[in-house]
Amino acid sequence: MIWDVGHQTYGHKILTGRRDSFPTIRSFNGISGFPNRSESIYDTFGVGHASTSISAALGMAVASRLNGDERKVVAIIGDGASTAGLAFEGLNNAGTLKDTNLLIILNDNGMSISPNDTALEHYFASKEIFSDPLKASDYFYNTFGIRYFGPIDGNDLPSLLQTLKAVQNLPGPKLLHCKTVKGKGYAFAEHGNPAHWHAPGIFDPKTGETIAKANTNSKILKFQQVFGRTMVELAEKNEKIFAITPAMLNGSGLESFQAQFPERTFDVGIAEQHAATFAAGLATQGLTPFCCLYSTFLQRAYDQVIHDVAVQDLPVVFCIDRAGLVGHDGVTHQGVFDLASLRILPHFIVAAPMNESEFRNLLYTAQLSPKHPFGIRYPRGKGFQENWQTPFEEIPIGKGRKLNDGEDIALLTIGTVGNYAQEAVQQLKNDDIFVAHYDLRFVKPLDETLLQEVFSNYKHIITIEDGCVLGGFGSAVLEWSNAHHFMQPIKMLGIPDQFIQHGTQDELRHLCGFDTDGIVQAVKAILKK
Repeated sequence: MIWDVGHQTYGHKILTGRRDSFPTIRSFNGISGFPNRSESIYDTFGVGHASTSISAALGMAVASRLNGDERKVVAIIGDGASTAGLAFEGLNNAGTLKDTNLLIILNDNGMSISPNDTALEHYFASKEIFSDPLKASDYFYNTFGIRYFGPIDGNDLPSLLQTLKAVQNLPGPKLLHCKTVKGKGYAFAEHGNPAHWHAPGIFDPKTGETIAKANTNSKILKFQQVFGRTMVELAEKNEKIFAITPAMLNGSGLESFQAQFPERTFDVGIAEQHAATFAAGLATQGLTPFCCLYSTFLQRAYDQVIHDVAVQDLPVVFCIDRAGLVGHDGVTHQGVFDLASLRILPHFIVAAPMNESEFRNLLYTAQLSPKHPFGIRYPRGKGFQENWQTPFEEIPIGKGRKLNDGEDIALLTIGTVGNYAQEAVQQLKNDDIFVAHYDLRFVKPLDETLLQEVFSNYKHIITIEDGCVLGGFGSAVLEWSNAHHFMQPIKMLGIPDQFIQHGTQDELRHLCGFDTDGIVQAVKAILKK
């Protein structure tokens, strides 16, 4: 069985030897929230991003046939994941391989995270539960060469089991369409806000109320909330602004934007490649598209970012949400490769704000007179400022800022890690150690005037980023120093050359050594040499 996405596998994990360890799910050193081949032989394929199940299952089914064994291969895919191009590519290939023992189960509940709004979803919604699924036919899937059965009530267990037994020995690729209800059996989820119940956090099962975390400041908003409110402000003044998201309307904070500007909001479904090229098309006609993707999902659109946006130097604004270590979702969702992958592209502007005020000013700057692709990365979760809604100010492209003077050592940061650097600067002062701190703001273009000042006045440089150190911000500084014949040693703090597992963001920053304590220790280690 190959599960598409991993959120639906909790029951699978409990049934496959992980009942006792289940309370540790998504916690540091606990079990993963997604299928993980290194965790269990029953997790047959690692899954995090949607729409991979059909292609993976087809590969396994072909291998099974070639190996001469009798295994049956099942892919379980949701209607939301079915909208991605990869799912269609898998179907297109599967239909030509008539001797593969592949069953695709379509779990159709009308949802991604938010309700689906695609042509395919409208087609699924039009189909009624069929009294005799074995006699059903479907032109859409039949054109792929896939035998179709259903729809059946996927929450009716006896009917489901009966149908599965009836189709399991039929030859060739086939698809069983199951209509289900998201959260079936739990009233609060079944009848409440489905987007909330996608990831409610810790809650009281008797009341459905979320249990608030201790010591949280309700006045400090999430970056996603700041993004949504700022987008509304900007769009009220600039009618050329459009928002595009691949099924992440709720997670990206764009519900208020959609409510106010429905004709300027496009939720394109789980289709990141299309989102990027669709945005490029808008940009060719003088519009200012803000393409809002999670960092981990931007990877799926990388060819389109290069071929359709960067090569043509189109002014698409990429709002890169969940950049850096995201925490509990773990290895498949850590947004650590965007700085390295985008900064190597000609024409691209790549920036990361240190706080919410800087964030809104970068969003404001990006739409003033857009001429080039512009990437703005920001983290998951809460920010750092209570009073973030300051008047808009343009930030000069490629200009950083000095936050602290110091002696011997300079800290160079990009993005919100600058806040941990500021805490480290204060802690070091208590030990009579004075380090300089520069917030570069931009990875591309780098502030060469600021770097000239840094390398002309400090003996040691430490770069700090919430991204991979190979090819990232630190590498950019190292390349610049080499090109300008500076010889200072550069210590790079960030994500090491490995995939980072799940845990809280604080735990993972500490593990990687760029939290406040890690920065302090890096400075003291240099001074001991």
